[in-house]
Amino acid sequence: MRRPPGWRMPTKGQPQPMREAIRVENLSKRYGEVVAVDGLSFAVAAGTTTALLGANGAGKTSTIAMILGLLAASSGRITVLGEEMPRHRARVLGRMNFSSPYVDLPARLSVRQNLLVYADLYRVDRPHERISALAADLDLLEILDRRTGRLSSGQKTRLMLAKALINRPDLLLLDEPTASLDPDTADVIRGYLERYQQQHAATVLLASHNMVEVERLCSNVLMLKRGRLVDQGAPAELLRRYGRANLEQVFLDIARRPGGDAAARAAE
Repeated sequence: MRRPPGWRMPTKGQPQPMREAIRVENLSKRYGEVVAVDGLSFAVAAGTTTALLGANGAGKTSTIAMILGLLAASSGRITVLGEEMPRHRARVLGRMNFSSPYVDLPARLSVRQNLLVYADLYRVDRPHERISALAADLDLLEILDRRTGRLSSGQKTRLMLAKALINRPDLLLLDEPTASLDPDTADVIRGYLERYQQQHAATVLLASHNMVEVERLCSNVLMLKRGRLVDQGAPAELLRRYGRANLEQVFLDIARRPGGDAAARAAE
């Protein structure tokens, strides 16, 4: 069986596998005078699905880009799958992947051709079989030979998910994974992601504005506001803390309150 790049055979007496897939410590990112991420610290347990929530401009995309090693942090430290990022990014890239409906693939290539490019980059065994399996799971079979530039927004979303899953990643970072999908297709995709995470003991970090999706998929929630972590916890724990019926109401509480966090609420 092929092992991903950077994989090493455990030896007798070696410590048990890490319990954290991601650790972020005092992370900051500045764009000139704009502070996108401000002293952010959190950890994501291995084998879990965690939501990264916040209003537009809260720092979610910048945080994910720094975790991937695509964006250099202004300060702070990131450890992914036991390796320091971005210094040792090459050691873990083969075990990671990313999906966003807002990232475009080459428009002139077909769906199949785009997936073959990524299968080659990740050195996927039997790439045509892998692509066929993903296409069947994500309802892409009928459009495999269609140019990517001619896809609908929902089809592009499903293509990006297939790209993100091509290498069976241990760590999957998802930005709005069901954006532009109709309710039925979105429900099917969420079920597929649930099964993938459970069957592969994968770690998933999910940025989404769909609170129903977050409540269904995530065991932990990180709430960001203006680049800072203002609250975190399991969905049920946050509902109890804020006295709300659903996560959308919690989200609105945090977005609209001055300070917006649990401490500000408790002080009322």
